Amino acid sequence: MDDEPSEYVDFMVKYKDWVAIKRLGIRDQTRPEEIVFHLAGIRNSIDSKAFRMLGIDTEKLDSLALSVSQGRKGNYSVLGDALKELDKKEVKAQIEGACKDGKLAKIAGIYLLNRIMLNLGFDSSINQDMLSKIYPDLKVKLPPGAKKKKA
Repeated sequence: MDDEPSEYVDFMVKYKDWVAIKRLGIRDQTRPEEIVFHLAGIRNSIDSKAFRMLGIDTEKLDSLALSVSQGRKGNYSVLGDALKELDKKEVKAQIEGACKDGKLAKIAGIYLLNRIMLNLGFDSSINQDMLSKIYPDLKVKLPPGAKKKKA
């Protein structure tokens, strides 16, 4: 039996100081959840960089998201209350202040919304953590010699 992958999911980026390479060989026995797990890792690589590449100060927005979500417990009514903060003039000004170009305020607002949701325990996208809880055999494979980052 030939164990060579019949297909691949490849992702490679080299942009300034950012390098990300992810490859999954797909064989007959590769399960759909393994492919989705791999794609979620790729998405995480992109999401972590895209906003900064646009010149959005994600550190400012992370701080703002923490202040909006701090002291709140994760349920839907609390999420709704936290999201109402996004309509306040002061918050809108802080979002705009986190952008090198005012045209990016809506995109920065998306980043802030996602961070608030994550801080409150909600995630609107499939991620590797979520999948590994459902499928415990799915784990992030580190390159040889690499150590897992502590959260």
